[in-house]
Amino acid sequence: MQDQPLQPPSKQEPDGQRRQVTARPANRKLENIRELGQMNVPEAKSEIHCLPIVGQIEGHLVLPPQNKATKYEHVLPQLVAVEQDRDIKGLLVVLNTVGGDVEAGLAIAEMLVSMSKPVVSLVLGGGHSIGVPIAPK
Repeated sequence: MQDQPLQPPSKQEPDGQRRQVTARPANRKLENIRELGQMNVPEAKSEIHCLPIVGQIEGHLVLPPQNKATKYEHVLPQLVAVEQDRDIKGLLVVLNTVGGDVEAGLAIAEMLVSMSKPVVSLVLGGGHSIGVPIAPK
């Protein structure tokens, strides 16, 4: 099935009838970047998957649009996908944050330490308090 550009939900026909138009993203990769922050979840050509987490960790409260944020509900499914993919042998997490929702950060940390694959975490920015919970086993 080929992706088509987004169209308005309905269109007025010359005879006065309205027809429904199905909206689809023009580019699936662009939509994944917009929604998940990466192109595919995961499409690995390497044995090591890199998971960037940039900005504040957004939990159940939605941050203002001018804030850089990574939604934890987008990170957790990616971690599950990495765990289940036999071609991925390890995970590199690049965490560049100033903090965010504590419970969301701890949920991510719990998932990271429970993975059976090797995980390396690089913690940048001011979110150093999460460094201990995501430290290797």
